[in-house]
Amino acid sequence: MPTPASATSWPTLPLAAWSDTLATLHMYTQVVGKIRMASTPLVNHFWNVPLYVTARGLTTSAMPYEGRSFQIDFDFLDHQLIIRCSDGAERQLALQPRSVAVFYHEVLRMLAELGITVHIWPVPVEIENPVPFAEDEQHASYDPEAAQRFWHALTLITPVLEQFRAEFIGKCSPVHFFWGSFDLAVTRFSGRLAPPRADADGITREAYSHEVISHGFWPGGNGQEAAFYAYTAPAPAGFAEAQVQPAAAYYSPELSEFLLPYEAVRTASDPAAALREFLDSTYTAGATLAGWDRAALERQA
Repeated sequence: MPTPASATSWPTLPLAAWSDTLATLHMYTQVVGKIRMASTPLVNHFWNVPLYVTARGLTTSAMPYEGRSFQIDFDFLDHQLIIRCSDGAERQLALQPRSVAVFYHEVLRMLAELGITVHIWPVPVEIENPVPFAEDEQHASYDPEAAQRFWHALTLITPVLEQFRAEFIGKCSPVHFFWGSFDLAVTRFSGRLAPPRADADGITREAYSHEVISHGFWPGGNGQEAAFYAYTAPAPAGFAEAQVQPAAAYYSPELSEFLLPYEAVRTASDPAAALREFLDSTYTAGATLAGWDRAALERQA
């Protein structure tokens, strides 16, 4: 069984080396994520839909089903998709090169064998030109080493985000992985309602019903390399011009958020410290400019 070369060194994630696997894995997680979404009650800002980083991969966590519970795990060490039930029943599917269409039908087959029926809208979201899962023969790549490097990066980033989260005593999301946008995220809230977004869809209105400052990690795609991000919504005046750290961070007018290349963090003398600089400085800029009650929302030393 392959393991990361180092438990502490941050792995390389060059897009050119794993773009096909990334795109396929994105679709795999959407299949599983939609099962979670259909099996759990709506939680504010759709916090019921993400996946969570584990010591072996990603998980849905337990979901109820007719007196039982079940969960679906991506294991990026043994490269298996595992469905486990509270009555001890289990099914496994090897993570290997196979089309999204085949993956989708295999997951439904395993659920049926376990006596579980879940109805989902079988079309991916948050991507251009979505192809229904049952028809997607284009995405069929799975490089186990690349998938493992991706997961390894998540295991190193998650503790930094969790420590950052722990220092905020206002409302704050868990550190979770959104399969739609394919990013790891944590979001802080001021406690105030945000101005209504009249032109937004229902998902966006729910996600941004209150003032937020969000941070996260996106592993790349569509020609863009992996990066960390930070945004304040609604963005206060002067946010785009704020001075943030480290020096490699910059503001993207196109995305209306600050970005910090993953490679700049990975190659820093202390990657975790470099990421904390980015988290702390972008939060301070957003919260100060937006007039958040920081004394009430932040844990005092």
